[in-house]
Amino acid sequence: MDTDLALILGLVIACFTVPSILSALSERRPPRASILTVLIAIGLVTYAVIAKPGGYTMGEIPDAFFRVVGRLL
Repeated sequence: MDTDLALILGLVIACFTVPSILSALSERRPPRASILTVLIAIGLVTYAVIAKPGGYTMGEIPDAFFRVVGRLL
């Protein structure tokens, strides 16, 4: 898997997980599925940062996002 793709997938999954966690906590139920998706997101981002020589900086994230979107379109 390409490191840019892993990074962007991890960040997108993490963004979609936040409302799920808040919903579970507001309904006073354990956020089991949300915790699993957080772990998946952390794993993808960690893989991307470790696998890319030099890692990523905050300034490179938008460029990586547009590279991934450009390849998909």
